[in-house]
Amino acid sequence: MREVFAAAAAWLDAGTPFALATLCALRAARTAPIGTTIAVAADGRIIGNIGAGCYESEIIEAAQQTLADGVLRSLDVNLDNDDELAGGTACGAVMQLLIWRPHPSFVETARDIALGERAATLRIGTFEQVFPAKETLVLVGATSLAADLAAMGRRMDFNVIVVDPRPAFATPERVPDAHAIVREWPDVYLPRSLSSHTSVVVLSHDPKFDMPALRCALRSDAPYIGLLGSRRAQSARRAALRAEGFDEAALARIHGPVGLDIGGTTTAETAVSILAEIVAQRSGRQGTPLLSVSGAIH
Repeated sequence: MREVFAAAAAWLDAGTPFALATLCALRAARTAPIGTTIAVAADGRIIGNIGAGCYESEIIEAAQQTLADGVLRSLDVNLDNDDELAGGTACGAVMQLLIWRPHPSFVETARDIALGERAATLRIGTFEQVFPAKETLVLVGATSLAADLAAMGRRMDFNVIVVDPRPAFATPERVPDAHAIVREWPDVYLPRSLSSHTSVVVLSHDPKFDMPALRCALRSDAPYIGLLGSRRAQSARRAALRAEGFDEAALARIHGPVGLDIGGTTTAETAVSILAEIVAQRSGRQGTPLLSVSGAIH
């Protein structure tokens, strides 16, 4: 949703009239995160999606009204009223939205939310929502798989950093979607960069990169450590780390072979399996098919 706030900042700078519709409460189903916002400009441009199905047009109409009169509106949308003939979602969600026109001073908050470099608080009347800073995904090895992971990771709101000391490999042409490419050895960059908000995936297939990256990751608070490679290579890396004094609890932090078992063979499919495992681990889930579980799916 950060692109909506990037557009809001640009429109405020340009003096373009627009209104915003922000999801402030949700009951029964999680169609979108609280704080999800749609921007509607006077020239007809619409940016964002709030997961309201056929009610999206009602939200946009309310935004157009607020765009015209500046009145702060509250809008309730009951998706349980949808039916199949109407093409609705019938998911049972009840959404509450605030429709508002931002003051020009909102530009700094909009920029902070869009960039995601630090936490930013959105305030609309008595409603407040904190947008946390982006989590970081560090990819060790500027490989073709890193390029797919960077592209998908960017879409998933990760700040993607690629670490590779080889000038011929660590280039924007090879990994165009990375936010940054660091031409340093892993044991130089990682100790000063890893935190509890940084996931690491080691992709290099070369022990002179793999081993220093794993040592640094295991000594950090990184919540996810992924290692690409065959089972034989995994066993060799673990044996070497064990010989260096890392215990079994530390070695158990390594997700390797990395990714969920989805049968993927291409780099894009492998990237999907890795990112799915990162999301599952972050959410405390097992990556089980939704068909086989009960209860809420979000």
